[in-house]
Amino acid sequence: MAEAAAQQNGADTAPNLDQAIHAEGMEPIGTVAHEGVAPHTDPRAVGMDATAWVSLAMAVFILILLVKKVPAVIGGALDGRIAQIKEQLAEAARLRAEAEALKGEYEAKLTAATAEAEALRKAAEHEAESLIADAKVNAQALVARRQKMAEDKIGAAERAAIAGIRAKAVNAATSAAATLIAQGHDAQADKLLVDRAIGGIGTIN
Repeated sequence: MAEAAAQQNGADTAPNLDQAIHAEGMEPIGTVAHEGVAPHTDPRAVGMDATAWVSLAMAVFILILLVKKVPAVIGGALDGRIAQIKEQLAEAARLRAEAEALKGEYEAKLTAATAEAEALRKAAEHEAESLIADAKVNAQALVARRQKMAEDKIGAAERAAIAGIRAKAVNAATSAAATLIAQGHDAQADKLLVDRAIGGIGTIN
């Protein structure tokens, strides 16, 4: 009896939900009817509300997908796409390896070509130095030959001049002797003239 009285007393003192809502100045929610307003209810069809129909439609859609093996088709398509991507990655890796190999080959060729060009440059410089040295030697030899030829020509000209002078002196002496003989000189005079002529020829050197 005491417990029942306590519960009754607690029920009298604790406000219910409607009382708390009215006390806060808010409108009650749920199916509580206001004055002149019909209570709100969810639409139903065949005893099911909208949430039940959406759930049923999703279940039917998933069932159709399973019956048509759509997940298997999608999985196969994904597997094919993954395989294609793997092939593309492998091809890209192969092309990259080929590019690296070609790069190394071209770098080696470039290094060899640079070394060969340097060797050719040094050989050309050495050959040019040899040609310059040979040209200097040949020029000096040519100058020496030309100088010797000029000296020989000068010597020959001098000897020719001396020979010409001697020949003219002999001719002059011969003409003078012939003139004197023609004028009737005696043998003593002729001998004296010839001796003078011969003596004059001997002194021309």
